[in-house]
Amino acid sequence: MPQDNLFQSQPDPKHRTNIMKPTQLLHDRGQSLWLDNITRDLLNSGTLKSYIDDLSVTGLTSNPTIFDHAIKNSAAYDASIREILAKGKAGESLFFDLALDDLSRAADLFRPAYDRTNGVDGWVSLEVSPLLAHDTVSTIAAAKELSERAGRPNLFIKIPGTKEGAPAIEEAIFAGVSVNVTLLFSRNHYSAAAEAYLRGIERRIAAGLNPRVDSVASVFVSRWDVAVEGKVPQELENRLGIAISGRIYKAYLDLLSSPRSQRVYNAGARPQRLLWASTGTKDPKASDILYVKALAAPFTVNTMPEATLKAFADHGEIGPAMSAEGDHGEKILDRFAQAGVNVDELAARLQDEGAKSFVKSWNELMAVIAAKSAALKRGA
Repeated sequence: MPQDNLFQSQPDPKHRTNIMKPTQLLHDRGQSLWLDNITRDLLNSGTLKSYIDDLSVTGLTSNPTIFDHAIKNSAAYDASIREILAKGKAGESLFFDLALDDLSRAADLFRPAYDRTNGVDGWVSLEVSPLLAHDTVSTIAAAKELSERAGRPNLFIKIPGTKEGAPAIEEAIFAGVSVNVTLLFSRNHYSAAAEAYLRGIERRIAAGLNPRVDSVASVFVSRWDVAVEGKVPQELENRLGIAISGRIYKAYLDLLSSPRSQRVYNAGARPQRLLWASTGTKDPKASDILYVKALAAPFTVNTMPEATLKAFADHGEIGPAMSAEGDHGEKILDRFAQAGVNVDELAARLQDEGAKSFVKSWNELMAVIAAKSAALKRGA
């Protein structure tokens, strides 16, 4: 299985000290630590830079909710909003100007990691409008435009891995756009996302194009446990997300070592990396580093909320690495089935709810942009 140094992100030697922080130990195991947050204050204050230097952070992800809170709760964007309004822009157009400014700056901070790892690590992510979810042509156009406008090689465009999103993922990869496939919950969701990625790469090879187009597949973890909270025996609380992740990890390793994957790697393609998302603990009674400790695995990414990153840096422990061997996780999933949990039905529901929440967050973000713009116009 391709878990050797050819595929792993390598830590910066300057981070090696006699006393290693938990974040550094995790990174040295071969897992990338990304921050699930971006704000202009985080950039302007130097905090993001300190996370890179001190906590082995090598990338970040963003979403509409993050930008909603950042713009609503800070005056850091006001000057930029005034400038963009003066150009006659509003709504989505104004937002993407703001987001691209933040993410371009972040991409530049992560560029050393990107260069050092030959593009395996050092990425930032920007989401296309979820209102385009059912419109493949418009999603592709938006993905290409945003990628070109950013002008950074280490920017992922986020596209939901829904049934409707699969064609857009394939077309984006074929068009040479690096994609963060988001909103994956189950093994079937992951497999469909990986299939879309591989089809796009295989089409590039057939067309005589460079097959190196990078991608990650983002699996949402903690929402599983939120969904069954109070509905299963106590001994199964906070165990479903990890068990599902174990099942997906096995599928991931099997795919990496498959003849089909090895053919595209031999042609110059890169593996699509597995990313653990939604890894902040939601249950206040559970460990605040529950998912970080359980999901430690080489050639994966864990994108953490800021609080989780700080908690792991402060009191994190490195447990045994995830293993695809044995049937421990499947036995736990059998117990959930006995408790009345149909994971296939629940996965479909979680993805549907997630897609709807993306639209809701987007609409809330647009409302914040409109309100902030109106207030700044009145105060101008």
